[in-house]
Amino acid sequence: MFLFDRLQNLISGLGTSKDKTVGNAFVFTPIDPQQLIAMHRSDWMGRKVVDIIPDDMTREWREWKADEAVVEAIEKVERLPQINIQAKVNEALQLARLRGGALLVIGVDSGAPDEELVLERVGKDALKYVHVLGRDQVSYTEINRDITSPYFGEPVMWEFTSNTGSRVQIHPSRVVRFIGAPILDKNASPDEIWGDSVLQIVYDAVQNAASSQGHAAALLPEAKTDVLYVPNLSEYLKNPKTTQQLTERFAYANTMKSMFNMLLLEGNGGDGENAKGERWEQKTINLSQYPELLRQYLQVAAGAADIPLVRFLQDAPSGLGSNGEITLKNYYDKVSADQRNKLSPSLWRFDEIVIRSATGKRDAAIYYEWAPLYTMTEKERAEVFKAYADGARQLVGTASGQEIITREAVSKALINRIVEDGNLPGLAEAVEEFGPIEEQEPSEEELAAAAATQAANNNNVTRMQQAANDAAPRTLYVRRDVLNRADILAWAKEQGFTDVVPDLHVTVIHSRTPVDWFEMGESWSPRLEISAGGPRQMEAFGQDGNYYALLIVANELKWRHQAMVELGASWDWPEYQPHITIQVGGDVDLTKVTPYQGKIILGPEIFEELRED
Repeated sequence: MFLFDRLQNLISGLGTSKDKTVGNAFVFTPIDPQQLIAMHRSDWMGRKVVDIIPDDMTREWREWKADEAVVEAIEKVERLPQINIQAKVNEALQLARLRGGALLVIGVDSGAPDEELVLERVGKDALKYVHVLGRDQVSYTEINRDITSPYFGEPVMWEFTSNTGSRVQIHPSRVVRFIGAPILDKNASPDEIWGDSVLQIVYDAVQNAASSQGHAAALLPEAKTDVLYVPNLSEYLKNPKTTQQLTERFAYANTMKSMFNMLLLEGNGGDGENAKGERWEQKTINLSQYPELLRQYLQVAAGAADIPLVRFLQDAPSGLGSNGEITLKNYYDKVSADQRNKLSPSLWRFDEIVIRSATGKRDAAIYYEWAPLYTMTEKERAEVFKAYADGARQLVGTASGQEIITREAVSKALINRIVEDGNLPGLAEAVEEFGPIEEQEPSEEELAAAAATQAANNNNVTRMQQAANDAAPRTLYVRRDVLNRADILAWAKEQGFTDVVPDLHVTVIHSRTPVDWFEMGESWSPRLEISAGGPRQMEAFGQDGNYYALLIVANELKWRHQAMVELGASWDWPEYQPHITIQVGGDVDLTKVTPYQGKIILGPEIFEELRED
């Protein structure tokens, strides 16, 4: 039955005075500040609960968006030793989480500390210092209750008292306040401008996890215990002399066990329970369930702190269905939301001051974004870059003979995206130097290369048509010829190569397994230009080491090779390393060769069947 808005059962006692849960009640008992500090200083879980989230919120910091000179000026001010805002925000957040509150005091050369700071009066180089103060280091006069004031809910004036007794008053417009765990019912708190320590709500969970580890460690010495059964033991213990003799006897017996791995006892025949003399047993504690139990306590502590266990322990989960990466991404999404919704509003006053101090004015176009917390792997970055490039190529396709979107428009958008992602460092400067696509005039070399590319394309189309006539899969060899062979030939002669191979090229795939050529598709770029510089190396290949090759880095070649392998092509070597064979045979000391560092221009992909040579 339902009585008084509570489920009751008069038979089982549920909801009645016999119900053991009826007496349960939540009681708030503040933890002593010294206990909180001791917990942070002496317990590794307590320290992680306080430090991890501030570390993650400030680890990658933020990226200012403005002209390069303006960004450099702002970042220069932020990194000044007396400012060092990234480290000081981290310290203030940790202090706020530990004690419930902290302040950043901003020193500005504009008016007295107890006067309201007028932002419009802040000039260049006005920012002088930033100090971090805990809630125990400052006091305040009274709370501003004027609902029409921008400082409503803040102290009318902050006060700081030095060790010498001197007192300084600071206006709230020169202060950035951080709080720990917010207290929503302000009337329930004797100090309404601060919050609770985050350790307050996780205290029991952390204490249980710590005690479980301590108890488990205490069990280890007792995991194996020797038990001796001595007839008439109580009679021996009545006499101090026989007690001493008994003690010495088994101390000596234990020494013999350690020396010879055996234990000698007196017996009068019989086995097991039938033995009439002394008996020995070894008791073993089963600890197989303890690791999972300890992990459950740690899971509860991490959950109470709102930190995933994979981040709390720096240990990736194992087993079927493990989703540590997804959990970590979700956690970083939450931290990013806290950066935008909590940290950015708190830093607003400092940001307005630092912009004016760095530039002498406030340009409304200046803003910042928080840097991503989850860093993509090189493979993920390559896949994203390839997706952008493929998408751009599709957008520049044709419909009824007309471009869907002009190549110039797509090129500009793609360049902006690549620059923002940081996939091709220096791209913006290169575009500024050489101009976008529509501003570039082809050189004679490029015109010749284009003609060679067209001829190769025609030959390639012919071969593809021949292959299409024969539906059966074929072995496949794909290469890209070097178009600027003259540049590499000149370098090779300078380095002592005497017989450079006539067809300089890069192999993309060498598949002994027959494949459908048309399933292999085509490269997104019929002409590939590898910029000068970057990692280059000369190496000797082949069983006799008589193939002298130039090793290069070209992600497009690796992506294309991997795509063909995934479509069924085979590759006889452990990994794929793009290279250009320079010379076969001869006596060349590669230790004296400086690798070619110039630009490399590759033509279209050439499809052929494998030849034994």
